[in-house]
Amino acid sequence: MHVLITADTIGGVWTYTRELVTQLSRVGLQITLVSFGQIPSREQSEWLEELPAVSYFPTAFRLEWMQDAQADLKQSAEFLKAIITETKPDLLHFNQFYYGAIDCDQPRIVVAHSDVVSWWFAVHGVEPPASDWICQYRENVARGLIRADLIVAPTQWMLDQVALYYGKPKKAAVVYNGRDRRRFDPDTTRQNYAISIGRLWDAGKQANLLLRDDLPLQTILVGCEQSPEGAVASAQSMGHLEKLRVVGRQSENQLRQLLSTASMYLATSRYEPFGLAPLEAALSGCPIIANDIATFRELWGEDAIYFERNNPRSLVLTIQELASNPMLCSEYAKRALHRARKEFSSEKMAQSYLGHYRSLIHSEVAAA
Repeated sequence: MHVLITADTIGGVWTYTRELVTQLSRVGLQITLVSFGQIPSREQSEWLEELPAVSYFPTAFRLEWMQDAQADLKQSAEFLKAIITETKPDLLHFNQFYYGAIDCDQPRIVVAHSDVVSWWFAVHGVEPPASDWICQYRENVARGLIRADLIVAPTQWMLDQVALYYGKPKKAAVVYNGRDRRRFDPDTTRQNYAISIGRLWDAGKQANLLLRDDLPLQTILVGCEQSPEGAVASAQSMGHLEKLRVVGRQSENQLRQLLSTASMYLATSRYEPFGLAPLEAALSGCPIIANDIATFRELWGEDAIYFERNNPRSLVLTIQELASNPMLCSEYAKRALHRARKEFSSEKMAQSYLGHYRSLIHSEVAAA
């Protein structure tokens, strides 16, 4: 089976792509991979060197959620059509909405990782105001979804958002994201600090909940080093936020080390269609303290501890509760690890996609 997969190199979709493509290659699939957004660094793309059955076409075309992207989208679609004509894959797996509307004969899957409208509503409580950009964006998304043979989302919550804002798909499925457990170490001795991953400027990640001088535990925030307003730098210069250390972006090895020795993970997001960072923390042996949003409840059930939705004081009290109870901390670490290994492995994710691939190709052959 030959599958063409699109990806972008900005954010978690690239990590998802690496896990999926690696697993599909291991079971014998031929993959043509096309990426957009920016040309990946050597560190980002070196995993492809170990996969000889993967043909890779990196590009720097702008992504569909970016403003002023329409010209790039049209050019990238033509580029993609040329690759499809040349390589003749059996199936198309698009990780962007726009390409679902490409004019070609192969069956196609469109994966709804996230979208602008649901992000905006989660952050602002209303849909985004009408503008040329947002109207064009919504039109692009809806057109790609209509043409798809199958819509996949990483959670039921995200699938529901697609139906709410763009119309109910004719065929849809949930496939949870997965990570390779071998990339993480849950057995290292723990140190007395919490960790969180999130950009301070991204209101969806809501890392600003950690901008408090009453944190009960030393806390490391991995992400942008200061907010646009300079809140962190200003507060620290005045002697506040003594227990918060913002370390900026980390390499994969640095992040693995931080997660493997942290005593807990703080999942502060108010918008999170899946959330790879909490999964990575769970596979590293961290208990999860999560914002009480529908996505985290769907994914982690009773195997995480929740603080009152978007409430920084509740977050502080929950950290305090877990930090003061080593037995509870250990119990939730084991529960999160067990759930992560059972439900969110890269092997399980790949097998789910493989089942959908076979079903679509079989249906296409039967209809011919």
